[in-house]
Amino acid sequence: MKLRIASALIAGLLVSAAPAAMAQSTPGGTVAAGIAIANPPAVVASSNAYKTSQTQRPVTYKAQIDQANTRKAQIEAQLKPLVAKLEADSKAANPNRAALQSQYEQIQQIQQSGEQEIQQILAPLNLSQQYVLEQIGDKLDDATQRAMTKKKITVVLDSQGVIKADQVYNLNQDILAELNTLLPSAQLVPPAGWMPRAQREQQAAQAAQAAPSAAQPATKQPSGR
Repeated sequence: MKLRIASALIAGLLVSAAPAAMAQSTPGGTVAAGIAIANPPAVVASSNAYKTSQTQRPVTYKAQIDQANTRKAQIEAQLKPLVAKLEADSKAANPNRAALQSQYEQIQQIQQSGEQEIQQILAPLNLSQQYVLEQIGDKLDDATQRAMTKKKITVVLDSQGVIKADQVYNLNQDILAELNTLLPSAQLVPPAGWMPRAQREQQAAQAAQAAPSAAQPATKQPSGR
């Protein structure tokens, strides 16, 4: 089994197929042995590694956060008179539609450019988030398997796909305990040049596709008469 994390969200929990479990009767009803449910994103968000990283990140990347806030304030100050003028001109008795459209497009362009600039400033924070999630994701499958083994579980279902289930089936706390043991904390700052797994796999696939073409010798052209 392998789990993959994308953009700060965990796609889901992959589980192996298992034979049908025997059912046992309890005072509260019938419980099917060997079956459990889990919510991987909730487990990750509750893990010590994730919560610690969320606390550390604003401190470690304070310079980028301050820079982004300063730039945001500058852009808002730049836009304020332009928006006020657009509103005033639009209330004129005979507004110039072409001029209003031009003003609107100018405002929209400044907004979009500003958002891209701020995203670029905050890019290290986003990369840090993905780096932490990937570290947790690399341990999540092992943590799940350990919890399954201890609880004698053979099938784990994603709780988000289950309409309703008794808490006796919930394996979240067991997985969380194992995850906190396997990964008490995560590295916050990724190494230089690090890329998320999806990008690494994409580059590897592109390189694999390009390799046969590069290795193929050039075809000799026939000589003319």
